[in-house]
Amino acid sequence: RGMPKIPLVNQDECISCGLCVEVCPEVFRLNDKDLSEVVNPTGATEEKIQEAIDSCPVQCIHWEG
Repeated sequence: RGMPKIPLVNQDECISCGLCVEVCPEVFRLNDKDLSEVVNPTGATEEKIQEAIDSCPVQCIHWEG
């Protein structure tokens, strides 16, 4: 089945809206600079993570690789 897909946040593009954290708090959080970061890349299903990726208004979250 291969490696699980890992989400990555491009923090240079992040606008600190927090939507990814709202959609998928198991995987994303806002760090002390209020930028999104991945805290547990396998904390939710790929579908749920994809929902968070799709919710990002600046599309700064991508799958690694």
